Amino acid sequence: MTETKQQYGDPMTYPIWEAAARYELLIQHCKVCGHYQFYPRPFCLNCDSDQLEWKRVSGDATVYSKTTVHLKIAPEFDPPYVVALVELDEGPRMLCNIEGGAAEIGDRVKLAWREREDAPPLPIWMPA
Repeated sequence: MTETKQQYGDPMTYPIWEAAARYELLIQHCKVCGHYQFYPRPFCLNCDSDQLEWKRVSGDATVYSKTTVHLKIAPEFDPPYVVALVELDEGPRMLCNIEGGAAEIGDRVKLAWREREDAPPLPIWMPA
């Protein structure tokens, strides 16, 4: 069992964290209909196929929604910080942090990585 599998107990997300350790963003892709999806599932949300594969995506996205958090809810996040829903160019939306500058709804953002101790880097987005 790899260190990632020991640290992250959900088998559906192992590929995500193993790829993050290599600074790659993977999401599920249906071999039957071509649909991309995130959060991972055992079947395609578009056609119900179980023929899914993990594909590396660009990380280029558009801010769909956002909010600024002013309360400290976790030791690793010092407020204020921005939580956003970004829509990847490949289609799925992901919940994330926006760092490195202001980004408004409709703005283009790009994938970056936040280093963490004892864990793979965390995908974040920055203004493009």
